[in-house]
Formats: sequence, structure tokens, C-alpha cells
Amino acid sequence: MNRLVYPNAIYAVRYGKSTVDLDTQRAIFLFFITYILLWVFGSLVMAALGYDLVTAVSAVITCLSNVGPGLGSIIGPAGNFSTLEDPELYLLSLMMLLGRLEVLTVLVILTPIFWKH
Repeated sequence: MNRLVYPNAIYAVRYGKSTVDLDTQRAIFLFFITYILLWVFGSLVMAALGYDLVTAVSAVITCLSNVGPGLGSIIGPAGNFSTLEDPELYLLSLMMLLGRLEVLTVLVILTPIFWKH
């Protein structure tokens, strides 16, 4: 509401009583966007491999977050991942590794500029 009334004012982002600096805000935004992009990319690949949207989206978010069963008839609470084919399992295994080892750390290690120094 304050931004609508005072559009040119500068507001500090606060967490509790401390101010969050700009580098921390950028890092959080980068992590969030990367996480969402990986989720969307993985979901689109799973959907392209022939799975319904609920199964594709929940399988990828389950593996990326390392939280357990997904939704849908195949991988729902009464199902498991054993009926998936190899390409799907490779994709979901990659998502599990990215989620477990930290998304940004793994992606930085995979970039060529990291290995030049």
C-alpha cells in the first residue's frame, strides 16, 4: 500500500529487525527462479514422454524437493516409481541430485567457466 501512495520512496527489505542486503536478495531470487525453471523444464519433459500433467508435475517436484510420494495414479501415495521407464528415471534421478546437493552449486560446477581457473 505504501508503494502505491509513495511510488518514489525507498524501502528497506527486512527480516525480523535486520535489513537484508541486495546481494542476499539477488541470491534468493536466483535460487527461486532456478528452482522454478528446473521444475517447469522437468515437468515438460515428463509430459512429453507421455505422462499426464498431474503425474509429471508432482513427480518432478517430489524428486526436486526430496519429499516422498507424488500425486496421480502411477506415483501417488498408493503407487511408486518402479513402473517408470529408464529415461524418466534418469531425469528424476538428476532432479533428486540437484535438489539434494543444492541446485546452484551443481549448476555452477557443470559450467565450463568454473573449470577454466
